[in-house]
Amino acid sequence: MENNPYGMLALWNQGGWVIRFVAIVLFGMSVVSWTIIVVRAWKACKLSGLSKRVRLFWLAPSFQEGLRTLETRPADNPFHALATEGMVAATQYTDGPEKLRERMGMAEWLTENLRGCIDESMAKMQDGLSVLASIGATAPFIGLFGTVWGIYHALVSIGISGQASIDRIAGPVGESLVMTALGLAVAIPAVLGYNALGRINRRMAGELNRFARQLYGWFLTGSPVVPENVRPEEN
Repeated sequence: MENNPYGMLALWNQGGWVIRFVAIVLFGMSVVSWTIIVVRAWKACKLSGLSKRVRLFWLAPSFQEGLRTLETRPADNPFHALATEGMVAATQYTDGPEKLRERMGMAEWLTENLRGCIDESMAKMQDGLSVLASIGATAPFIGLFGTVWGIYHALVSIGISGQASIDRIAGPVGESLVMTALGLAVAIPAVLGYNALGRINRRMAGELNRFARQLYGWFLTGSPVVPENVRPEEN
């Protein structure tokens, strides 16, 4: 295998600096995309169990005790951030300057603060997705560029040598086509990862919006608006 004239080592040695540069770029893009996919998937797994924490929040006897049920990894917990933001917004409106209450109703004030917190949380969860989209869109074309350049380089070498037999054409051209395969190998995981993470983020956005509406009712009415699916079961 080490002396294979048509292997990857031959492609690297015979391809020239352009082919080597393209291969390095594709390798770097692959490392970046897989890193983003693994890190974001790991964080999504941590967030997937938060719905149980939300149920415990609504079953808590007080708002402060409910907050303590959401304090598991608060830096990565958008539900804790949302509840805290709602509490701070309500306190600011009640104890804040009179001009605030004159110019804006509490419902509007809560809506803007809760919406801003959701937008911030979603922006954090979408970190890296634009990079995955860019890699998925550009990697095939970078690989195609390497293929075109490799074929051109191979044909020039054949033209200079004056020998155009099949054995001299098949090797260099076949090795150049490997660049297209490498481009697809980089792009496909990036596209699949982007779509999967996008679905997870959309589901999390729905859960955050539902929790925000429940908090909105809590702060406006002064009493917990407990959803049906989290009411304690009667014996």
